[in-house]
Amino acid sequence: MTQFSGKKQANSDRMDDDPPNPYNTTTEPLSNGKKADNVSQGLGSGKIELKKTIGLVNAVAIIVGVIVGGGIFISPKGVLMEAGSPGMSLIIWLLSGLFSVVGALCYAELGTSILKSGGDYSYINEAFGGLPAFLFMWVCLLIIIPTTNAITALTFATYALQPVFGTCTPPDSAVRLIAALCITLLVMVNCANVKWAARVQNVFTCAKILALVIIIIVGLVIICKGDAVSFKESWEGTTTNPGKVALAFYSGFYSYSGWNYLNFITEELKNPYKNLPRAIFISLPVVTIIYLLANVAYFAALSTSEIMASNAVAVTFADRTLGVMSWCMPLFVAMSTFGGLNGCIFTSSRVVFVAARNGHLPNVLQLIHVKYLTPVPSLLFQCICSLVMLCSSDIYALINYCTFAEFFFIGLSICSLLYLRWKQPERHRPIKVSLVFPIVFLVICVFLVVLPIFTAPVESGIGLAIIAIGIPVYGFGVAWKKKPVSFVTFMFQTTRRAQQLLYCIPQEGPID
Repeated sequence: MTQFSGKKQANSDRMDDDPPNPYNTTTEPLSNGKKADNVSQGLGSGKIELKKTIGLVNAVAIIVGVIVGGGIFISPKGVLMEAGSPGMSLIIWLLSGLFSVVGALCYAELGTSILKSGGDYSYINEAFGGLPAFLFMWVCLLIIIPTTNAITALTFATYALQPVFGTCTPPDSAVRLIAALCITLLVMVNCANVKWAARVQNVFTCAKILALVIIIIVGLVIICKGDAVSFKESWEGTTTNPGKVALAFYSGFYSYSGWNYLNFITEELKNPYKNLPRAIFISLPVVTIIYLLANVAYFAALSTSEIMASNAVAVTFADRTLGVMSWCMPLFVAMSTFGGLNGCIFTSSRVVFVAARNGHLPNVLQLIHVKYLTPVPSLLFQCICSLVMLCSSDIYALINYCTFAEFFFIGLSICSLLYLRWKQPERHRPIKVSLVFPIVFLVICVFLVVLPIFTAPVESGIGLAIIAIGIPVYGFGVAWKKKPVSFVTFMFQTTRRAQQLLYCIPQEGPID
């Protein structure tokens, strides 16, 4: 029986009772007994691979869209709570943005010197090998990706239903149902066409920027009229406790999280040597300025106590300043979270895809649809995990367990930059930042990893336990080569059936 894959097989008469190792990507799985050339008939001579369809505008929309989710609309009070005063919180917002720019510069070097999708996973794997990279993927797959998607979808559903229920709280079942429909719809769009997903990202990023521009303009008008509320007490209550200042920075850095997501899709960027750094250089300053001005507007219209008491600062702001048009702000918040969720689904599915391509996940997750040229199995797997998280009543607690782990792996990616500078000095680097930048940012990452151990030791301990569980999983799934025949056969047949059902095959040709 001939093998069916994106590559021509040297041995075309392998029998079904002698399947390849499902964790060994050097041997491709079977499908329906036809060669990939027959399956891709009518597609021309194009290779079955993820195509370079993301231009500069799309790249900027992805970064801005992922960073500016619902947080700036809903709960910017996290920084204020620890900083103690409007003046101090604005300084922390500014410095957090500048430090994020430093990290993004480091990732611009990594992304242009290691032209592989997967972001942190690929950089850690390149520098330190399979186990650390697998542990990053393990935390992302188990907690970070599905819980982030679920929480964002729940936020979208809550604000989408607010105009219907008014001042009443929407039923929990209705919120979860709308959230599930949102996730499913966006996964379908991402499965069908990368350009559709990019257009969705562009439209909803523009919508959230429009909402923030409205907030900023209204705030500036209030300041010009001399009616600013919180600025009359700009520095009153400023904390002098180093621990609280540290926690304020922690909230600030977390609000900027997502600036590294474009590196997850490097292989799909047009001219990545130019567009990756350009998108980073455009997006981060824009987001920093918008965050800073939006907070200025909030402080102009609302008192410190009102901001602290509000569950959705942008909605409270609209109720205070927009009059009969205040209904539009919940709609803008819903659109913002919808666009943010689309960006997360699009980019994070590539981590799963690349990990499977490297043999760290079952082969079925590295398949590409032969017509749509999208990683359909990895997208569907991500969808299922996110929907499962919607059934949990503790998803907000789950994300807290691995918040510090996310910064740990970002720090490890920065270490990979320093290690490769030493180990491979001759490596082609279109962008080469000063060593001051990665060293400074590494110090910040160490601070963000160590701080939760003292402030939230239980959550940090659980996060460490989740990471540690990945070690035996790696031993069984990746390091153990001689698995039982029954297990290998089951995984092989599962991959084969998935190829037939989803019309997918592995990527053709070598990875550039």
